[in-house]
Amino acid sequence: MNSVKPVIFHIDVNSAYLSWEAAYRIHHLGGTEDLREQVAAVAGDAAMRHGIILAKSIPAKRYKIQTGETVPEARRKCPGLILVPPNYNLYDRCSRALMEILREYSPCVEQYSVDEAYADMSGTKNLWGLPEEAADRIRRRIRDELGFTVNIGISENKLLAKMASDFEKPDRVHTLWHNEIEEKMWPLPVGSLFFVGKATEIKLQKLGIGTIGELARTDPGILKRHLKKHGELIWAFANGRDISAVQAEAPPNKGYGNSVTMPFDVTDTGTADLVLLGLCETLGVRLRADGVCAQTVGVGIRTYDFQYAEHQMTLGNGTDLTTEIHGCACRLFRELWDGKPVRHLSVHTGRIHADADLRQFDLFDRTDYEKLRCRDRTVDRIRGRYGMDSLVRASFLGSPIDHMSGGISREKRSVDYSRIEVR
Repeated sequence: MNSVKPVIFHIDVNSAYLSWEAAYRIHHLGGTEDLREQVAAVAGDAAMRHGIILAKSIPAKRYKIQTGETVPEARRKCPGLILVPPNYNLYDRCSRALMEILREYSPCVEQYSVDEAYADMSGTKNLWGLPEEAADRIRRRIRDELGFTVNIGISENKLLAKMASDFEKPDRVHTLWHNEIEEKMWPLPVGSLFFVGKATEIKLQKLGIGTIGELARTDPGILKRHLKKHGELIWAFANGRDISAVQAEAPPNKGYGNSVTMPFDVTDTGTADLVLLGLCETLGVRLRADGVCAQTVGVGIRTYDFQYAEHQMTLGNGTDLTTEIHGCACRLFRELWDGKPVRHLSVHTGRIHADADLRQFDLFDRTDYEKLRCRDRTVDRIRGRYGMDSLVRASFLGSPIDHMSGGISREKRSVDYSRIEVR
């Protein structure tokens, strides 16, 4: 019996945030100018210390504008750069619409990020035709129904499919089968290989390795000596080897974290405690929603001069209680903080497990954990039904600190288009 040839698609939205904003303005707000055809970018609010480039148009690449650089840096490269604010609620809706279409073509779709997905198309030839025909059908449908474009890469495995989707853009379908690696992938700069970051690229160049092909032909023992296990991994990738499967269900989280950059420097423990409480509120909701608890809690501090430090502790019992996590975070902050003004705080948890209701009792601990658990779950239900601002702790009243902070900051979640001129 003949086995089915693996066929994997990697679907990648072209300039996702900017494309979604452009499509929304044209199709829903009556706009006539397409941001994707202009030197434009999506960027956060510099006044809130979120002023970095989040996405850029393809024409912006001519000015070497980079995702992650600051707005002033981008403006120096192109004074006429058009900037639009982020709208994560819109991105979430567009992402869901994209995934719904993909799941009509494959029973196994893995959402890799908000704008990327893998689809296992093995054995679907009789339904949708040859891989190139199926990919082109999907590409055209997304463009016609949703108003934005994607690149689709096709191969036998996830790695090569992802590499293929990064070929010429936008709105294209590319293949990268194993027999095409030498022609299509090996001549590319080694920095374009998946999992080769800037630091690794510099190390490889010092070894005289400038292309993916040169990496593929290098003795893996040499790579292991200089780059440890990462060297073996990228050597396998350079040779097109990848055994990871498309996973329709995301694996369980190994840790939960939350962080925020404040619009002002924090210089006292009282304010830091309130910032940490906002982070723990959001973090606790996520733990309880997934039915898990955490047994390690950590805090990270980035000071005004961008120095970073972190500290963590292990609890005797796992917890999903906001007040318990917050108490640990405050203690860790006091042990870690050296008095310098703080611009960024984070809370992270680990050793995640599902036994949220199991706790070893301590004769000397008089805390009513069941009461706290019922309170947290009641608050979660009220906020879930009436909105996150329906219940606010009194300590946040009159404070500039968001009572449920971290993750996607409030000003990035939606946009008031009545205040913006849409052309």
